[in-house]
Amino acid sequence: MEDGGRAHTAIVGWACTTLCLVSYATAFSQGASLSACADMMPRHLRVQLHSSNNNYVTVHTNMSFYFPGDKVPVTVRSTRDYMGFMLQARKVSNNEIAGMFIFLPPGSKLLTCFEDGDTVTHSDKSLKRNLSFIWKAPDQPIGDIKFFISIVQSYFVYWAKIESAVVAQGGQN
Repeated sequence: MEDGGRAHTAIVGWACTTLCLVSYATAFSQGASLSACADMMPRHLRVQLHSSNNNYVTVHTNMSFYFPGDKVPVTVRSTRDYMGFMLQARKVSNNEIAGMFIFLPPGSKLLTCFEDGDTVTHSDKSLKRNLSFIWKAPDQPIGDIKFFISIVQSYFVYWAKIESAVVAQGGQN
């Protein structure tokens, strides 16, 4: 009787733990949460941050400058598959998120961190490698920007805030 009670308790404990972990993990399979907006850090269990200098991902654009209202193509290239990501444009002057994304590849969705469409994240956990986006600059001048991406290779391995080169705002004095 005592052994049967322990076995039952162990099974119930295992089932509860498994269900909690599965529900927590699947919560992020459809994109980053709003809690990651400011620091772009995944909120997974026991994730391991890797140095952004030792990554296999690049984020760049073919434009070295832009004007207010311009549409800027952004490309993310990788030599390995990854499951999740978060992409933002930020002002160089104060690190604020700026602009909005107007074109997204499949497996992506918009996230509103501060303004509509200012962030892009994954919409499923399918493997990704090379992605293309279009970012629209605000109609008012905001200064130079950089694009930042955080990549989640698995639920336990990620790289945060990999940055592009500066894209200068044209026409500044």
